[in-house]
Amino acid sequence: MLVHSNGYRLLAGRHSEPGQIYSVTVVTHRRRPVLGEFPSGRLLVRELRRAHEEQWVCSLAWVVMPDHFHWLFTLQAPCLSQVICTVKSRSSLSINRLTNGHGRMWQKGFYDRAVRTEEVQDIARYIVANPIRAGLVRKAGDYPLWDATWIGGAIKPGTKSPGH
Repeated sequence: MLVHSNGYRLLAGRHSEPGQIYSVTVVTHRRRPVLGEFPSGRLLVRELRRAHEEQWVCSLAWVVMPDHFHWLFTLQAPCLSQVICTVKSRSSLSINRLTNGHGRMWQKGFYDRAVRTEEVQDIARYIVANPIRAGLVRKAGDYPLWDATWIGGAIKPGTKSPGH
């Protein structure tokens, strides 16, 4: 029996607003753990940082899990879908090149949620703690594929991306 993804439904009614903070989750195709290998995960990290450097977003926090990633950012480009599509496309090409893979790497669509400023810190903590909840590590510092912008105990939406 052929099963179709409902990812296209995630695009219905989507609205992008530059300056808005978004929490985004993107899942690999069929939840394959292709990002569980450190070199593949780092290639995705490179694309998240590239989106920041190209000023499409101002990254606040992210974590790359074996079969998905969470990303919290302030949108600076006019179109949220275009940012995510570009990150997915670029990372897919580089990871497939590295692994001699081919075919689809990401599920269609993505989940996004507009975030109020007062929620940012809690959502960033949730994102960073994802590997702990998944049982991959005991403390966040032991997991290599995450980052967050923290200044004075709070995330500041206008600051530079971590690692820069």
